[in-house]
Amino acid sequence: MKYYSTNKQAPEATLEEAVVRGLASDKGLFMPFSIKPLPQAFYDSIDTLGFQEIACRVADAFFGEDVPADTLKQIVYDTLSFDVPLVKVTDDIYSLELFHGPTLAFKDVGGRFMARLLGHFIRKEGKKQVNVLVATSGDTGSAVANGFLGVEGIHVYVLYPKGKVSDIQEKQFTTLGRNITALEVDGTFDDCQALVKSAFMDKELNGRLLLTSANSINVARFLPQAFYYFHAYAQLKRAGRADNVVICVPSGNFGNITAGLFGKRMGLPVKRFIASNNRNDIFYQFLRTGVYTPRPSIATIANAMDVGNPSNFARVLDLYGGSHAAIAAEISGATYTDEQIAETMKTVWKQKHYLLDPHGACGFRALSESLRPGETGIFLETAHPAKFKDTVEGIIGETVAIPEKLQAFMRGEKQSLPMSKEFADFREYLLTVSDM
Repeated sequence: MKYYSTNKQAPEATLEEAVVRGLASDKGLFMPFSIKPLPQAFYDSIDTLGFQEIACRVADAFFGEDVPADTLKQIVYDTLSFDVPLVKVTDDIYSLELFHGPTLAFKDVGGRFMARLLGHFIRKEGKKQVNVLVATSGDTGSAVANGFLGVEGIHVYVLYPKGKVSDIQEKQFTTLGRNITALEVDGTFDDCQALVKSAFMDKELNGRLLLTSANSINVARFLPQAFYYFHAYAQLKRAGRADNVVICVPSGNFGNITAGLFGKRMGLPVKRFIASNNRNDIFYQFLRTGVYTPRPSIATIANAMDVGNPSNFARVLDLYGGSHAAIAAEISGATYTDEQIAETMKTVWKQKHYLLDPHGACGFRALSESLRPGETGIFLETAHPAKFKDTVEGIIGETVAIPEKLQAFMRGEKQSLPMSKEFADFREYLLTVSDM
């Protein structure tokens, strides 16, 4: 399958080129020329299939033309070595717990899948070294770093905003060493993202280093997240609740909800989507006004959603032909303050004894406020609450147990390099690396 740029000024690319480059030469994001609908028979029997079987069918629609069937199946099965359960929170609202992977966050699937797919292309072409640049507001860095850890021929550089990720999140990508380098940027997530994008556009850097991204701007990172939505629908169907499904996605860089929108285009029976924001409500304001106005991000307790210029908005806009009316017809928005997020976490814990993390709380609250009679809501619980231990404990007034997976990271020693937010400094660092 061929891929085009959302800016429409770059040559079309193969899947391999889209994955290895990450970003198109005109600074646009790659999009597949077609989104294949899956047959009705698949949806009729989806409740009889396991997570890996469902994911294989979805992956084949995206990547089957470009990756041998046995290789693609192996990539999917290696990626999905854990389940993603649907948990009933109220009579009409379910939590899809995306935090059962190695780093206890939803980005594990995308990170692991991309690492294996990129590794396949490197082996196929005999490339010497691919350098992965990834900006993170929290969970992307840990998922990508752990997904790529030890993968031959790939070095990962994680750029993260100093003092703006939780201690546990930071430990998950700064303690690994080997082929993972953490760069602590004196700025915001948007600054980190700007450094990565500028690096991709620098001709000299790209002449010296083979660079790609593992942020959700990369098709191999965001597309596999569609697996979640199909798996959720299958579980609802088993429970006899698959009619009038509404899915609410806590949204920062908009890769996750974009994957869900792709699923809907493939025929997944989702009635509508809700994009739930914290105070970084750029998309919410776009829905209200029809005008997209990026602005500097604001720090909140739902830090992984602290994004002031969501990269994947370009894909959403492209998917709907630039029509504000078409977007607003299928996606609604919600936005919450830290106080509202905390209130939701405390109330749900007290009344339902279900522990939300700050991001999941945005999703639950949006559903509880907007779900209509006859609808069944799913919100994506994107990370384990223990990843935000201090915040969560301060809100609910109780101790949050840390899973052993996270305890193991906390025992590691932080290894990171300081970096300014100036591109000239980052560029000089990468050029120095290329000479080593």
